[in-house]
Amino acid sequence: MPYGSLSLPVTLTDSEREASDPVSDPRAGPARPQRLSGPAARARPTPVSTDARLLAIATEHLTRLGPKRVTVVAVAAEAGMTHANVYRYFPSKDALLDAVAGRWLRDLETELAGIADAPDPADDKIERFISALASAQSEMLTREPNLFAVHLDATVASRPIARRHRVRLRALVERVVEEGIGTGVFAARDRERAIAVIFDASYRFTHPVAIQHDADVPRDLLDARLGAVIQSIQRALRTGTF
Repeated sequence: MPYGSLSLPVTLTDSEREASDPVSDPRAGPARPQRLSGPAARARPTPVSTDARLLAIATEHLTRLGPKRVTVVAVAAEAGMTHANVYRYFPSKDALLDAVAGRWLRDLETELAGIADAPDPADDKIERFISALASAQSEMLTREPNLFAVHLDATVASRPIARRHRVRLRALVERVVEEGIGTGVFAARDRERAIAVIFDASYRFTHPVAIQHDADVPRDLLDARLGAVIQSIQRALRTGTF
């Protein structure tokens, strides 16, 4: 904004403020509440919803304490409500922690959707998709082990958050496979078998159980193995040999 368009705040003296304030005039009626409009109204901070506040508190507790030590009672106390009230938003502790992990999973799904919708060829998309999925979860295990523990537990127990994530991943992979078949990049004729090949072959690097199992394997060794697996997947899709 040009400097000439800026309006500087004016500081009134006490006498000036009294003169301009209708409350100071006994003949004036009761002061009306000031209504903000335009930019001033838009500048008001948006109130944080109760469920968002609970998720923020649960996220901090999870990071600091780990999933086993997080309690609904403690989250409720910090939020200034009863634990019974928390259950109006999240029916159980698992549901609360799954919602925390769900925010991370949605961010990952958005990143993967960007890869699936990119203009590069389908075989390149498959490489970037698998690499991104593997890297994101491996980094989560290293940097946010407590969050990874929730993701892992939800996957093993097949809770709703994990099932929804699996459905979304499959839909994105299906989109890339269909594009590859349609453009002739993939020789695969059976879409279902092609999708199965991708998930089955990459399981060790993209499934949280396998990622946890390989936690102590050197990163460079895992990357080399993943690269070889991706090349095998690409070759199978291009030739239809599966």
